[in-house]
Amino acid sequence: MDRIDRQLLTLLLHDGRATYQELGRQVRLSANTVADRVRRLQAMGMIRGYKADLDVAFLGRDMEMISDVRLREGVDRNCFEAQLHDVPQVTGAMRLTGEYDYQLRMACTDSRDFESVIDRLKGDLGVRELRSRLLLHEVPLGLDRVIAF
Repeated sequence: MDRIDRQLLTLLLHDGRATYQELGRQVRLSANTVADRVRRLQAMGMIRGYKADLDVAFLGRDMEMISDVRLREGVDRNCFEAQLHDVPQVTGAMRLTGEYDYQLRMACTDSRDFESVIDRLKGDLGVRELRSRLLLHEVPLGLDRVIAF
């Protein structure tokens, strides 16, 4: 991966819908050359996909939390992870080392909605302990800082 690949990755982070022609203008390469480079980065697994970044508040879910989760003994992690797909309030999950097993990102409509999620996680998904914090705002740092190395 060279300097131009890093530039392309940075540009795609800011606008994943940019055309090869637009990208080519910014890195001073032809659209065909850019397309080849982007396809190579995809084939390498460097680019895993393209996603829309939604503001969940517009969907009526303006209460976002980060929750550290500890599972009960004997709970199968693969089963837990599969069941998370059935909890629409859970918008992200990461398996961790250390004191907690997972960190979940949740978007709820209000405190009652959040309480129902807690009950479901503890009752149906095998969560033993849940430590949650209300997300006030996210600081947009972006992955383009990592690409600069």
